[in-house]
Formats: sequence, structure tokens, C-alpha cells
Amino acid sequence: MAETAVINASPLIFLARSRHLDLLQGFASTVWVPATVANEIARRGRRDITALAIENTAWLITQPVSDISTLILEWRLGPGESATLALAQAHGLEAIIDDPAGRKCAASLGIPVRGTLGIVLAAKQRGLIPQARPVIEDMMSAGLYLSRRVLEQALRRVRE
Repeated sequence: MAETAVINASPLIFLARSRHLDLLQGFASTVWVPATVANEIARRGRRDITALAIENTAWLITQPVSDISTLILEWRLGPGESATLALAQAHGLEAIIDDPAGRKCAASLGIPVRGTLGIVLAAKQRGLIPQARPVIEDMMSAGLYLSRRVLEQALRRVRE
């Protein structure tokens, strides 16, 4: 298990909304939320489940981002994706990000990356959850979009 990982808004939102935020602790004892991402989520209102999670979960730590490299800025990603990748790059951490362009940027810079679906599949493989399908279905009910093809491929990877 990694000591620290950095998370972007969408994985954090899907995990919080589906009530599976605790799966993150199977990958990192501390999860950094870039201040840009925390501010984006805070704008959803103080009663938003993800905003409450950031505020009340001791291992979710809001971190300022002081510098975003030109190599990341050239990708013209959203502010949250850019901040997430900048923190991951600066500290040699895994980035948890769903955005396809952000994932490509991470790959081009050698930043380890995992998405929301990857968190669930790895949790199943590590024995943290008995089945991936119900967790993925919870996340889909919470707004995560997966095509039927991607869902079935993912479940085959964990023999479901």
C-alpha cells in the first residue's frame, strides 16, 4: 500500500456518493486533495456528501499546489486535473483520475495513474471487497458512466 496518493474530483465524488470512499484506504493511508479540487467540490455546497467527506475525513488532506509544470499546462486540462497531476509529479505519487486526457498526460510524464474503476477492480483483487459488480453498480447509480462493453471487460478481469 502506498503512503500517499493524489485524487481528482470525479473519482472522489463517485466514491463518496456511492458510499465506498473507504476503498481508497486500501491504496494509500493518506489521500491528498489538491486545493483546486477541494474548492471545486466546496462550491457544490456545505451539505454535499463529497464536501462533507473532505471536511470530516482525517485521511483526506487538502494540499496547496504551488506550481504546475509547462509539460502539464500544455495539455490544456481542467484546473483540477492539472493540479492533481502537478502534485503527483512533484512528490512521485500515484494520481487517481478518470479524465482520458489527464490519464494520457500522466502516462506521457510517467506518473502512475489509476481511475475509479481501477480502484474497485484492485480492491476486489486484493480481497478488500467480495464482489466488484455491486460496488460498480452503486457508483453507476451515483453517476459514473461506463459502457456495457467496458463494464463487462472490467468484470471479466476480476472473474465476475
